[in-house]
Amino acid sequence: MSQKGKKFKVGLIRVLTCEEPEVLYSHQRQIMEKFPELEVETKCIPDQPEGIHSPELGRIAVPKIVETAKTFQDVDMIIVSCADDPGVREIREALPGIPVTGGGETTVAVALRYGSRIGVLGITDYAPDAYARLLQGKMILEKPEGVDSTLDLMTPEGREQVLLSGRKLKEKGAEVIALACTGLATIGIARELEEATGLPVIDPVLAEGLFAYFESVRR
Repeated sequence: MSQKGKKFKVGLIRVLTCEEPEVLYSHQRQIMEKFPELEVETKCIPDQPEGIHSPELGRIAVPKIVETAKTFQDVDMIIVSCADDPGVREIREALPGIPVTGGGETTVAVALRYGSRIGVLGITDYAPDAYARLLQGKMILEKPEGVDSTLDLMTPEGREQVLLSGRKLKEKGAEVIALACTGLATIGIARELEEATGLPVIDPVLAEGLFAYFESVRR
């Protein structure tokens, strides 16, 4: 609870433009189910129908993300629900005094609790910034074949390729799997991956929520 006795309020930004409530509010719903002490308000950025799956799309998205962050009213924290953490640094500069985090840095922090050989499973052939920066010498990268955007994850074929990539990471010596796309949280595949690999799997949306909960209890 916040100092005023109200729930700790989180402004959550989706970088996938979406009007379908089931998808748009999925991260909000997951966080509030796991952490009922939190209140989450979701907004998505405009004109980004495929989300972010390239550096160029990330550059295009950052100004939209910052402007969206500025539209939240009376929030205690802001989460950019994307493993690339786009706009996190810029929001911190634009809105000093408000805690800001993203799906990347939170997932990496939790994953390091489970091992030093981190399997990074995402939708790009490069590691998102926080993973590359914080996991130097500890990372094993794997991208599912034929999965190039969040939308590809929502197909049966995409889901099967994710499970196959998880098994490959285990074969390569991964001790834990850090999901490197919040779209993998949207399709709720972490538990299935754990069953398929026998490894801990860090869901980025759950990691975001954990950090928001931490901010709420330290106040």
